[in-house]
Amino acid sequence: MADTVLYEVSDGLATITLNRPEAMNALNVAAKVALRDAVRDAADDEGVRAVLLTAAGDRAFCVGQDLKEHIGLLVADREDGGERTMSTVREHYNPIVKALAGAAKPVVAAVNGVAAGAGFGFALAADYRIVADTAAFNTSFAGVALTADSGISWTLPRVVGPGRATDLLLFPRSITAQEAYDLGIANRLVPAAELRAEAEKTARALAAGPTVAYAALKESVAYGLTHSLEEALEKEDELQTRAGASEDHTIAVQAFVNKEKPKYQGR
Repeated sequence: MADTVLYEVSDGLATITLNRPEAMNALNVAAKVALRDAVRDAADDEGVRAVLLTAAGDRAFCVGQDLKEHIGLLVADREDGGERTMSTVREHYNPIVKALAGAAKPVVAAVNGVAAGAGFGFALAADYRIVADTAAFNTSFAGVALTADSGISWTLPRVVGPGRATDLLLFPRSITAQEAYDLGIANRLVPAAELRAEAEKTARALAAGPTVAYAALKESVAYGLTHSLEEALEKEDELQTRAGASEDHTIAVQAFVNKEKPKYQGR
């Protein structure tokens, strides 16, 4: 795997680290390919029970598209009629967001600095965002005459409401960590120096938890956002049956009866 993205699995936790701190973790083609492959690997690996998405350095989580590379590809496309530039949404961004949001396991984003454009989108695709108090968010797209991608048209309105999402998209600006917390973009706000330790602690706790139940919770929330109450109740019945048949449910009930701490197996 390219060193633009680092990938490590330990005790059921996959840690994916964007590793271009000198470029504020901007997404060139190599980084996008490596991130897509890493996220897919983590989602597909049954031995991985939680994912931690983070970034190297202390200035940026990810500022989105590498515009220096982008302008070169735009010029080349216009000269030869190619489609190298905007095909990145289909080839890279969409698969990354689908893998993060659709993974049958919890995904934690540790946002250490600026998250802009697609970087913001990737953070929103995670299930839980722990944010450094020095971080900031920016939709950015309209500022470079583009529309939303990386799932933001779907995720942002669901987090902050359609009116606020439209405002943030039409008039891009820096959203401070505190405002992000107030808006619900950040689930937890921590001092920058404590971010990595807190994020790892949270992600490892999830990796040791009831994976089948977590996957069902992710699925039920996503389903409930786009279906009627009656349909959501039917989905809850389906998913509860699945969770109830898991080995971890039996372990949890037995541990409760015995007044012990459950040791989940992720099955």
